[in-house]
Amino acid sequence: MAKYVPIGTSAAVEKRVEFQHTLAARWPELPSVLSTPRMIDWMEVAGFEALRSFCEGDEISVGTAINVNHRAPVGVGELVRCEAVVESINDRFITFRVTAQSGGRVFGEGTIDRVIVNMSKFEGKFRTARRS
Repeated sequence: MAKYVPIGTSAAVEKRVEFQHTLAARWPELPSVLSTPRMIDWMEVAGFEALRSFCEGDEISVGTAINVNHRAPVGVGELVRCEAVVESINDRFITFRVTAQSGGRVFGEGTIDRVIVNMSKFEGKFRTARRS
């Protein structure tokens, strides 16, 4: 069973925006700015990292909900910092307040939920569901 996770537990990831992270990498007619799915990915990684030391045995955390806003463009070469801070815990669901910032301005924010699962049981459910 996972260790107790205190409110306020946090982690951050920093990434420099590369062309492969942009809208234009997938759709050339769009601008070369950080895509929302990539921003969310980095927010999720921050949440994952925040919970890593609370997992035991073959436990991991997985995402269960996302509610974020992406309010401003961020271009190639800019450094982005995504932070996830545990805001609340409801049963197994851990809610993080997440932010994405670059150049001292917050351009993305919201919440993500994660839950700690036993990897073996989780994969077993996935295999069972695929056979159905």
